[in-house]
Amino acid sequence: MIFLKGVYSLSTAQHLTCGKENQTAREYASAGYMPAGGYGTQIEMEEKNVRDRASARKRAQELVSQMTLEEKASQLRYDAPAIPRLNIPAYNWWNEGLHGVARAGVATSFPQAIGMAAAFDTDLMEQVGHVIGVEGRAKYNAYSAQDDRDIYKGLTFWSPNVNIFRDPRWGRGHETYGEDPYLTGELGKAFVEGLQGDGDVMQAAACAKHFAVHSGPEAVRHKFDAKASKKDMWETYLPAFEKLVKEAGVEAVMGAYNRTNGEPCCGSKTLMQDILRGEWGFEGHYVSDCWAIRDFHEHHMVTDTAEESAAMALKAGCDVNCGNTYLHMMKAYQDGLVTEEEITLAAERLFTTRFLLGLFDETEYDQIGYDKIECREHLALADRATAEGVVLLKNNGILPLKKEQLKAIGVVGPNANSRAALVGNYHGTSSRYITVLEGIQDAAGDDVRVYYSEGCHLFRDKAESLGRRHDRITEAVSVAQNSDVVILCVGLDETLEGEEGDTGNSYASGDKVDLLLPQPQRELVEAVLKAGKPTIVLNMTGSAMDLCVEQEQADAIMQLWYPGARGGRTVAQLLFGQLSPSGKLPVTFYRNTEDLPAFEDYSMKGRTYRYIENEPLYPFGYGLTYGDVEVAAVSCSGSPAVNGGEITLDSPDAFRLHVKLANRGQMDTAEVVQVYIRAEDAPDATPAAKLCGFARASVAAGGEASVTVPIGAEAFTVVNQEGERLVEGKTFTVSVGLGQPDARTRELTGKECITFIVKLA
Repeated sequence: MIFLKGVYSLSTAQHLTCGKENQTAREYASAGYMPAGGYGTQIEMEEKNVRDRASARKRAQELVSQMTLEEKASQLRYDAPAIPRLNIPAYNWWNEGLHGVARAGVATSFPQAIGMAAAFDTDLMEQVGHVIGVEGRAKYNAYSAQDDRDIYKGLTFWSPNVNIFRDPRWGRGHETYGEDPYLTGELGKAFVEGLQGDGDVMQAAACAKHFAVHSGPEAVRHKFDAKASKKDMWETYLPAFEKLVKEAGVEAVMGAYNRTNGEPCCGSKTLMQDILRGEWGFEGHYVSDCWAIRDFHEHHMVTDTAEESAAMALKAGCDVNCGNTYLHMMKAYQDGLVTEEEITLAAERLFTTRFLLGLFDETEYDQIGYDKIECREHLALADRATAEGVVLLKNNGILPLKKEQLKAIGVVGPNANSRAALVGNYHGTSSRYITVLEGIQDAAGDDVRVYYSEGCHLFRDKAESLGRRHDRITEAVSVAQNSDVVILCVGLDETLEGEEGDTGNSYASGDKVDLLLPQPQRELVEAVLKAGKPTIVLNMTGSAMDLCVEQEQADAIMQLWYPGARGGRTVAQLLFGQLSPSGKLPVTFYRNTEDLPAFEDYSMKGRTYRYIENEPLYPFGYGLTYGDVEVAAVSCSGSPAVNGGEITLDSPDAFRLHVKLANRGQMDTAEVVQVYIRAEDAPDATPAAKLCGFARASVAAGGEASVTVPIGAEAFTVVNQEGERLVEGKTFTVSVGLGQPDARTRELTGKECITFIVKLA
């Protein structure tokens, strides 16, 4: 079932995209715009969507019934061929939209997914998803008008990635929304709703991937068996997928390469039939990861032939094969391994999606023009995403920089002028790139000299092939010596952390072997810090790094992630105080890997903020601002919640917190209210309190702001050892603050949460 928020006319959809900046569908509704067709209440909309799917399914069944068996089988490939006699054009199911329409030319480039997750902003994610859907439609309209049906030019986007970033060594973690199931589910839901849209038909189809229990190691993903307990499955690895299926109505799910508890994910009866379609009622289509079905017989060794692998996947419910194993489907049929009914069912599911997208009809989206690609409003949203996601990890008062007090700024490091470090992986093309160096140069203007040195190669020990080792370090030191302040840009890019096969980091297949910067960068950091000038470290990575040296010796540290193609301009605005940082870490920054479990161990023990056993360098949810914001008051249903106090609830369904923030500082800033909960009398509760609510608010200098944070009834549940989610206790500790209620957060921020007891009647 697809749960859409409303059905808007074409003119409204256009205004939502490139009209008023930062307006959402809800804001338009509250301003008086009425949904077309008269669907007002949530129940009415759900009923309408049931009818829409039923109508699309009926049309799909009628169309598929006119196909030969060979034609039906041909439509199960990701590169489905045309069937001219039925006026069915070719369709390529493979498209990407992780943080902007990818791999099909120019599109708005947003920060990498992990950077957007750091914003803790569901409204932002919904708008980003909407923009990707609009630009995807604009491209589809332009390409299909020229009968271009190539890869990356359809409307089925294989995003978002809602795997849990359980281990900082995983190279693909920057594609995710971090380590927390609740945050991942909320952001993923918002992205899907924005992408799929509010129209009479779906704007574009989203895909939740990689189902399930998938987060490295990349080097062995084609043969690896991820073994997870029932508790870890239902507490950590499955909740985000469940939310996207049951609440966001995601149209597709992609299976992972690995096995989960012995079953290949793209042929798993447990995952695909029992859970996805059985317990959750998923009605969309299922797609394999690319060439994952081939792994059944080549690496997992659970089948002997390609025909057996094709049959195993189809019978489990895999409708689209990204790869070539389904080329053997007719042979599998001839050998009696699959039935015509099973092939027909898969084809019907796929054409149901195509009808839901309106690909055989005139739709409200047909007039979305090419001018929507990289339009001014979309670029402004990308700037907002960058600004909200940058995390200030340390600041001894040096930031924000004051131009009038500076004569020379030194910008040093291999990522300072790197385009690759802006975009992460699964990216599109930008018509313009603004690196950190270029952003600083533009912001500094003519009155401040900006010196630059690459300092070192990203990972090799020299920048020039004929040079000696450290051939750029003396230049970097010279720059530092001649500058009033040094901005040191270090980190990684997609050539070092990413997907197996897509990265130049062949020795680790895209994963990291440790949390350290590459050796040449560590030596550069040491040399620059020894120069004795005030130093600001900008870390551009998609994952947690060991920044212990920088935390001890640098004056300030910012985590930029991969900030988007034009992110350098926004970074400069943050450095010079035109904007205040306000991002929060969606992952824990560990001090090293020595205390982490083995990478291959999928048990959550010792992992993420909920199960960590040692003090982190930077905790999940942590991030500083240029303001001085505190939680001034918390109330529930009009009753104040005070430290050490107690509230009794008749029902957890009505639990809403009203939070007042006060900014005692001299700068306007945004902040993120975070609510954590722990069942004190439940033996199956996580060791640390878990995130159960968050809200972003802007607070003027010297001013106050209020937000309401609804806490779902699920917050009061725990998952037992059998994987059952239940209310196991009656007494809960609730903490409301700007980060976790842990000692390290208090040490780094100097702020306390308001913590109180909630008792269920």
